[in-house]
Amino acid sequence: MATEADAGVHGEEMTLTVDELAARAGVTVRTVRFYGTRGLLPPPSIGPRRVGRYGPAHLARLALIEELQHQGMTLAAIERYLEQLPDDLSAHDLAIHRAVVASWAPDSPEEATRAELERRAGRELSGQDVERLAAMGVLQRTGEGEEGYRLDPGLLRLGVELLDVPIAHETILAARSVLLEHSRAAAQELTRLFRDEVWDPGQVAAMKSLSAHMQPIVVQALVTAFQRFLKEELREAFTAR
Repeated sequence: MATEADAGVHGEEMTLTVDELAARAGVTVRTVRFYGTRGLLPPPSIGPRRVGRYGPAHLARLALIEELQHQGMTLAAIERYLEQLPDDLSAHDLAIHRAVVASWAPDSPEEATRAELERRAGRELSGQDVERLAAMGVLQRTGEGEEGYRLDPGLLRLGVELLDVPIAHETILAARSVLLEHSRAAAQELTRLFRDEVWDPGQVAAMKSLSAHMQPIVVQALVTAFQRFLKEELREAFTAR
């Protein structure tokens, strides 16, 4: 039977209690309430029996806050960052912001036990779930027994969300291959363009600084362009039928 927390997968608005939200986000209830008092999280909607209900945007905002903290931003800096965002951003829009933020720093795989992995995932993971996450490149066993894993924190939340998507696992892996292939091709072409048109061998330090400054801008441009083209292609594909 589908639970209320799974409703978003079936086209209905997902709603969570504060305990469910904290578990899914991998934080404590105290942290959720603290963020609420600081204005980092919008207030929940009030349901029956005066119980606060949280939705996908709250979960996505918690993920964004976690990523900003991972990049070393202080709470005050995170507050300033979030204040600049529109109040009506959807969970999808917040996920794009998080993807752009995650691109600011190089990947840093983390070691985790099975318990830590499930805490980060915000749910229990079956053996099949772990195998699927491994197939998607989200994690790999470290060889120190079945309880040791090396995971990509930037991909973990996305991988966990894909576990509940009603699409065949083979289709998800095929889509991943397409994205990886074209992402690498775009990265290679942009690097060639930067090297041939911008790079100055006599100004190595300045060029490295410029490259680091441009990286999040380029990633945001790519994400924005891809989002626009995907919407257009999907609209064409399904309205023509």
